[in-house]
Amino acid sequence: MALQYEQLRQELIDEFDLGVLPMQKQDEILGNMTEVLMKRIFVDTMENLGETGMDEYEKLLEQKPEQTEIEAFIKSRIADYDAMVEKIVAEFKSEMKGDK
Repeated sequence: MALQYEQLRQELIDEFDLGVLPMQKQDEILGNMTEVLMKRIFVDTMENLGETGMDEYEKLLEQKPEQTEIEAFIKSRIADYDAMVEKIVAEFKSEMKGDK
């Protein structure tokens, strides 16, 4: 979607100094962090799509679309989707730092 997984992973490693940890521990922490973050993005996305949009999304998924088709669908129905995702990521990072 708007944020690539590897890019997000590297941002989290850098932002929270996870690079000093053993790789196994990094993977565990990053797995937990990205799971929470992806759930937040998904929930906000579904809320912004509304009931009709969610129905259309489900129908689209039944067709087993490519990732690019899903992305185009969401971006066509949510104005400034990329900005929405970036805001969620920023808020998550802030929460993880204890800023909120």
